[in-house]
Amino acid sequence: MLAETLTAGLLLITSVSALPVMSPLDYVKRAVNPGVVISQCTQPNMLALAYDDGPYTYTSQLVDILDKGGAKATFFWCGTLYGCIYRQEAAVKKAYASGHQVASHSWSHNRMGSMNANQIRTEMTRVEDALVNLVGVKPAYMRPPYLDTGGQFLSTMKTMNYKVITNDIDSGDWNNVSPQQSQQRFQQAGARGNGHIPLMHEVYPGTVNTLTPWLINWANQNGLKLVTVAECVGDVDGAYQPGNWTAKVGPYNC
Repeated sequence: MLAETLTAGLLLITSVSALPVMSPLDYVKRAVNPGVVISQCTQPNMLALAYDDGPYTYTSQLVDILDKGGAKATFFWCGTLYGCIYRQEAAVKKAYASGHQVASHSWSHNRMGSMNANQIRTEMTRVEDALVNLVGVKPAYMRPPYLDTGGQFLSTMKTMNYKVITNDIDSGDWNNVSPQQSQQRFQQAGARGNGHIPLMHEVYPGTVNTLTPWLINWANQNGLKLVTVAECVGDVDGAYQPGNWTAKVGPYNC
């Protein structure tokens, strides 16, 4: 009996030693739960450039800057804030084709914490329909206008399978903060620890032409990988709702 026990023990040790060496993180699959607010990356050495309020006049130019810098970003788009999303069809398709993440910022950019569940669903499904019609995907990520997550908003996002993003750095571009002042905010936050998800807006030329190139250089100098929000929270395959979606026949309107 003793000999059999020793033999079994040796076999177990041998089989374990034959396993590949893995870090503790390899055994943990981080869940990105819908309806739960996420404000920062869950992984270090990353920066998730994230832009709200488009698509707009500068979207195509911003995509060019990002692509030239080898950066991936996330676009939280509205349906009607700066004109009808369908009027920016070329820019929307260009951003998606370049590998950037397209996500929702609601249809009309109103405070969703003050809406009932049906109103919230309408805000979200209209953006879904537009993105299916334009690029064939439904987003699984969203950032609420004004970062308002009150009322029935989070429970509705959970039922709709949306991951809710806010931010851990505010560029302040929406409040007339200059690109140079925004740069100081990133420097103060630093490049160590888990990566940042900033609040920025693609509708301001200073953010597109000055802040974004600076951030690309800052990330490179600090060894940060410029990734989508989905990648920075360990959900690279979960950027979009699962399923095959059929675009409606145009013409489209808002």
